[in-house]
Order: sequence, then structure tokens, then C-alpha cells
Amino acid sequence: QVQLVESGGDLVQPGGSLRLSCAASGSILSIGSMSWSRQTPGKQRELVALINIGRTTIYADSVKGRFTISRDNAKNTVYLQMNSLKPEDTAVYYCNAYIETYSRQWLSSWGQGTQVTVSS
Repeated sequence: QVQLVESGGDLVQPGGSLRLSCAASGSILSIGSMSWSRQTPGKQRELVALINIGRTTIYADSVKGRFTISRDNAKNTVYLQMNSLKPEDTAVYYCNAYIETYSRQWLSSWGQGTQVTVSS
């Protein structure tokens, strides 16, 4: 019904930048909040940033001032601009979206994840 596809993960040196993208497709009537989370082996997935339909944003303390979340509603896409990357930002990054389908159901959908590695 609904699919989220992330892209943009890569290997980058400390201090570098990356831009992640996540595009939603399928039976989409509307999209509510969209977010990025990350997970490392043996740890719980943690919320990194969220943007609601009114474009209000929240960030984890660990990324404030370095990461920026944005969305393009016409493209059903959410972005995460990551600057001043640190080795501790290394993780698999997942996007999430609350999507209203044509059947008037609200679904919480996750992407498959994209690997970000920060290392010299």
C-alpha cells in the first residue's frame, strides 16, 4: 500500500556533511508528521528529528544545531541535512511517516534504513 525509500547514506569523514532523503509512494491521501530515527547495534532506535504538517520541528539534543529536517509535500519527501558529522552519528537511519491512505486509514510506515558511517 505505502512504501518509504531512503537514500543518501554513505561513508563520510568527521566534520563532513550528508543529506538523506526519504520518498513516500503508494496509496497516499495525506501525510502527517515525518521523522528520522537512528539505530546502532545493541541499542534502541532513537528519534533524531521530527517535522509535523505545520513544519514545526523537534530535534534530539545530540544533533541540535547540526542537523536540519525539512519536507517537500508536493514530492511526499522528507530530508535530513547533517552537518559537522561526528563518529557517534554512525548508525542506520530510518525515516517514518504517518500516512492517511485512500481507504482513510492512518498508518505508521518505516523505510528500510540507510547506513551512515562517520570515520576517518
